[in-house]
Amino acid sequence: MAKVPVDVEKVARCRALAADIARDVQSTIDAHTTIGVERTVARAYGVEGADAEGTPLANALVDKIHGAGKTGLGVGYFLGRALHAGASSVQEAAEQIAFGGDSVEVGANDDATSYRQALAKHTDAALVRIDRARTEREGLRSSLTVGAEPLKYVIVATGNIYDDATQAKAAAYAGSDIVAVIRATAQSLLDYVPEGPTTEGFGGTFATQENFKIIRSALDEISKKLGRYVQQTNYSSGLCMSEIAWMAAVERLDMLLNDAMYGILFRDINMERTFIDQYFSRRIIARSGIVINTGEDNYLTTADAVERAHTVLASQFINEAFADRAGLVPEQMGLGHAYEIDPWIEDSFLFEVAQAQLIRQIFDRHPIKWMPPTKFKTGDIFHSHVHDAMFNLAGVLTNQSIELLGMFSEAIHTPLLMDRYLSLKSARYIFGAARHLGDEFEWKPDGRVANRAKAIVDEALELLTDVQRDSIWTSIAAGVFADVKRTRTGGKGHAGVVRRDALYMNPILDVLEGRAKEAAR
Repeated sequence: MAKVPVDVEKVARCRALAADIARDVQSTIDAHTTIGVERTVARAYGVEGADAEGTPLANALVDKIHGAGKTGLGVGYFLGRALHAGASSVQEAAEQIAFGGDSVEVGANDDATSYRQALAKHTDAALVRIDRARTEREGLRSSLTVGAEPLKYVIVATGNIYDDATQAKAAAYAGSDIVAVIRATAQSLLDYVPEGPTTEGFGGTFATQENFKIIRSALDEISKKLGRYVQQTNYSSGLCMSEIAWMAAVERLDMLLNDAMYGILFRDINMERTFIDQYFSRRIIARSGIVINTGEDNYLTTADAVERAHTVLASQFINEAFADRAGLVPEQMGLGHAYEIDPWIEDSFLFEVAQAQLIRQIFDRHPIKWMPPTKFKTGDIFHSHVHDAMFNLAGVLTNQSIELLGMFSEAIHTPLLMDRYLSLKSARYIFGAARHLGDEFEWKPDGRVANRAKAIVDEALELLTDVQRDSIWTSIAAGVFADVKRTRTGGKGHAGVVRRDALYMNPILDVLEGRAKEAAR
């Protein structure tokens, strides 16, 4: 692979600065919980179902506790107490607390140790569900072939989960390696996860546990027919980030769009809420073996891709640091970037290659995810197809891991089945015809590509130095990333952030963090 010069000492300094930035935030994470985290814990313990109006029991349960000002104790505290008092199951305990007469007050005779013991077998069962799903996924993958990199990633987004399943199988037939179901517009702003399968959704399909199951079943079916494992992706972001991570873990998803800062910048979700939720979500993801896809590509839709390319690299270092603190290994960190430079700029292709090659080298163990051109797409479908072809060429040249394929009609309408087929056909041709192109030459040490890569590292190092000095809280407020400004206490969901009580109980997190001994299985 043709390489660009990389100053390893500067890269090491970038990583050290990112680690300091993440460490500062971790002190807030460790001292707080959120209603999203607590709903996830409830679901992991087996709380399920919804009332006639569609309100999930997990929401009703946590809302009852939160309304009483007791969220800082953790939902586990109250479920354990109800079990200790005689509830026959976690589900019964949740219903008694949410709808019955069980108190959410804390008395002098409360025995937290006994409540934790009452939860012990349920904690084990929750972790077994994750582990069993991971084993099943890995077994199926090992029995089938897996596509060659760059993996061809496509999306479906009909709004109807059953139509999505049909389109997912069609995409697999056409050659896709990964199928993502685009989430319904603004679902990230809902503070609950809809129950059951859904057949209506604007701009996409709701992410629900039953919908995950339906797509996984469809892809299992087509994978076995083709003899090639097709991966499933969805979104773990927004106000229900950790809940969706749990659902994905037990339903055998392969990848999740999961970013430490995306919700803050692009959905105006509160900073503290997002950082706390991403940590718990990633603890679950680490255990499950799912690969995350981060969202730095979005930066270049609001900021200039030439002037602000270094912010992508800086954010990748920060996302890596947050993921590392949550227990993910590099092979699970699918860091994102995008081909978003104005195509009419002279040498735009060389600039794009410089960024792609640089990121590939710095994060050499990571499954890098590269996004297609969208910002400068127009209704000219012929030029659009050529634009995507240049993106595909740069991807195979620089050995990207995952490529979300562009669609030539993207600027006109939701892509049709034929549009997706033609995109897959084009990628298949270019990935094959130029498979070893990068092995056949070297970049000039002082040429345009090499100098561009050097400049990006220098600017990223300068930016990370500033962020480490000022803190990420202040830096985001100043609009350092994506030219978007947010405040620490502003945005959606801040009312759901609570300081942990001294008796805070979350046995599942204790195990995921390695702070509790697991029962033998």
